[in-house]
Amino acid sequence: MSRIGKRPIPVPAGVSIVPEADGTTTVKGPKGTLIRKFHPEIVIRQEDSTLYIERPSDAQDHRALHGLTRTLMANMIEGVTEGYTRQLEVIGTGFRASVQENVLMLNVGFSHSIEVMARDGIGFSVANDPLSRNPVITITGIDKERVGQTAAEIRKLRKPEPYKGKGIRYKGEQVRRKQGKTGGKGGKGKK
Repeated sequence: MSRIGKRPIPVPAGVSIVPEADGTTTVKGPKGTLIRKFHPEIVIRQEDSTLYIERPSDAQDHRALHGLTRTLMANMIEGVTEGYTRQLEVIGTGFRASVQENVLMLNVGFSHSIEVMARDGIGFSVANDPLSRNPVITITGIDKERVGQTAAEIRKLRKPEPYKGKGIRYKGEQVRRKQGKTGGKGGKGKK
């Protein structure tokens, strides 16, 4: 048995799960609705307030899908009850971020500002960090995959560079710094 796949998933009150024969599963909760298509051979069974994921055999394909299906279902349940957030820090002199009608406006050292449109189910907010006074972008949504993908795409617009550390990074991310050029005299070094 898959150690992840065999663990039951507790279903909170107010969450309804509707699995269909073709593998499509709908999860409804207080924050919204998520629909995902799973492999039809993996069985999703609910007893009272507990959800079980079962596989038909010990074949390698079924073992791989067992843990994956359980993890995705747990993420869907958590998303419709609590939601997901991801935070990004904007670090650099003159780097700014703001939100206007669910459009993220970034000024990150280019000659123009960058506009990032929010996808369906994604929300942006910007606040200044009280300690460093750098803008912190908060991305919220009920789909974990979509929140993470949006954060990765925003970070990709201006990755943190290794010499001064300027750019967009995840909150708490450690950027490996490189040493700059040494101020030695010209030439190729000592002879």
